[in-house]
Amino acid sequence: MYKEEDYLQLSGIQHFAFCRRQWALAYIELQWKENVRTVEGRLLHEKAHDIGSTEKRGDVTISRAMPVHSRELGISGECDVVEFHRSENGISLMGREGLYTVVPIEYKRGSPKETDIDILQLTSQALCLEEMLCCEIPYGFLYYGETRHRKKIMFDPAVREKVGVLWKEMHEYYERKYTPKVKRKKSCNACSLQDICLPVLMKNTSVKHYIDQALEEDE
Repeated sequence: MYKEEDYLQLSGIQHFAFCRRQWALAYIELQWKENVRTVEGRLLHEKAHDIGSTEKRGDVTISRAMPVHSRELGISGECDVVEFHRSENGISLMGREGLYTVVPIEYKRGSPKETDIDILQLTSQALCLEEMLCCEIPYGFLYYGETRHRKKIMFDPAVREKVGVLWKEMHEYYERKYTPKVKRKKSCNACSLQDICLPVLMKNTSVKHYIDQALEEDE
């Protein structure tokens, strides 16, 4: 069990899974820079969030920007949306009649990704909710701004285990204040931190060679 002062930001797992160096620069060295993608993503989340608000639609209660945490994983953050569906197989909620099942929903810009980075974040939210509410959450949804559709995500044992392994590794990095080097790849071009990271300098070439090459290109 982690202490509250050692909690990491829940949203960081998608950055860590995308690039460990990006996560370390942003969450350990506290360096960040916006680009079009990050701005669009932030605006989409702001649209989904109405902090602390709840809304009732028939047998469904909708909570927005719900704070969550896990002592076991050592994380805290917010769920964009959590839906509580009235069901005989659900759990009781304080101040509400009946029983409810819990469904977390995460909003993302763009369309579904080939990687599992969004799934890892949503699964982390589900694990927090399970710990807080003493329940089991079999699935949730990812909503993508480009397609305007929900994608159902099952929280199977494999993804749950992977989430636990990643959070353990992230805590180890954070405790060591370790920022790893990386190899440049195509996805670096879309990273908002590429000017800070300078992935081209991570190659096995000297800084002098890089500067000389840049000067030659300018001539």
